[in-house]
Amino acid sequence: MTCGKWAQGTRVEVRLRAILAIPADLLARMPQWIASSFVFRALEQPGYLFRQFETLRRLRVSFVSRTRVYLDYNATAPLHPAAREAMCAAFDLCGNASSVHAEGQAARAVIEAARAEVAAFAGVAPKNVVFTSGGTEALNLALTPSIETPDEKRPFDLLVASAGEHPAVLAGHRFAAGQLELASLTPRGVLNIEALGATLARARAARHRIMVALQAGNNETGVIQPVAAAAEMIHAAGGFLVCDAVQAAGRIECDIGSLGADAIVLSAHKFGGPKGVGAVCFRSDSYHIKEALLRGGGQERGLRAGTENVAGIAGMAAALCAANVRLPEEAAALSAWRDELEADISRVAPDAVFFGAGAERLPNTTCFALPRIEAHVLLIALDTEGIAVSSGSACSSGKVKRSHVLSAMGVEPDVARGAIRVSLGWNSRREDCISFVEALERMVRRIRARRDKSAA
Repeated sequence: MTCGKWAQGTRVEVRLRAILAIPADLLARMPQWIASSFVFRALEQPGYLFRQFETLRRLRVSFVSRTRVYLDYNATAPLHPAAREAMCAAFDLCGNASSVHAEGQAARAVIEAARAEVAAFAGVAPKNVVFTSGGTEALNLALTPSIETPDEKRPFDLLVASAGEHPAVLAGHRFAAGQLELASLTPRGVLNIEALGATLARARAARHRIMVALQAGNNETGVIQPVAAAAEMIHAAGGFLVCDAVQAAGRIECDIGSLGADAIVLSAHKFGGPKGVGAVCFRSDSYHIKEALLRGGGQERGLRAGTENVAGIAGMAAALCAANVRLPEEAAALSAWRDELEADISRVAPDAVFFGAGAERLPNTTCFALPRIEAHVLLIALDTEGIAVSSGSACSSGKVKRSHVLSAMGVEPDVARGAIRVSLGWNSRREDCISFVEALERMVRRIRARRDKSAA
């Protein structure tokens, strides 16, 4: 059976027999909303079960093995079934989307349908969505001095970025080193609005053209930044705002209108889409980037050359739609589990320090440290117990190093070295949080007992 070609069946009694044959462990590993939807639709829709059963069999690995607990969604989320299905269908299309024949136009239709879905999420016109290979490329494309707007053709003179931005912003922009200025964070990890205002006032007095990069939610601490408030100040100073919404998409409302941004950046694999695809969404088609990052065949309105990743783009749109539909209920559940998790961690380790806890945060994220226990020690210990978490950003070639975000928050180095990030997502269960706390308690007791013995 090839991907996207499903066997057909219509007899109810056969469907019922097949439902009863579904392995109990498979249903147990599925999130409840998927399991119930699967069974009910199988009864109601002729052929549904036979179309989906093979998919579910293949998804045994996607529903992360319950012999391990995956709590690193801010690094990447497991592929959502909706994305997998859309990608399988796209893989059967052989045409190049730039070709004029029927096969090429079929591929083009998939891309444009996906573009419309992403545009609807972002609150922009479809023509203002540019697909890229991920969030990093999208930020490299958008953070350039060469963007022209209808009322200003001069290059930007200054890029202002918060000190807690992702390395794709701090190192991936196309401004000269002397044109970058960092805006400070408060001890809670929130942008210092007063400091930003002072920077904008100085730049405006010098008649500088200003671009600001500000993330919607921090990838390490989960702290939600005051993007809308900053946008008002930036636009009053004649500036241009690029918002990194990579961690926020699918977790909080972050359309371009509510954020007030001029461009937002998305990355599919953070919300259940495939790795290797992202997008930058511009508020207006009147913005013109004079110097494209990738030059060649002229795809994506000349802003991103290269044959489009049809399957990846289709998977991104499908995952984004699935995340957006379930956003309110999922956000409420994840936030409650996160709060319970922090309470349990405090019970196990009363001296635990939670970063950004006094600020509004993404509902799925907690970042904490246990004094005198370094992150790499705890990460390895938890991994041996079947728990996957991280020490912060996953974009540092697997290295565990001191967080620039925590440094910007003024966290003492000895404390920052112990930072652990736990992040939940669409396939998480409350039981995962319980398993994490149980493993953490065992590990903390073991590590501290060994150190106390050595010190004796």
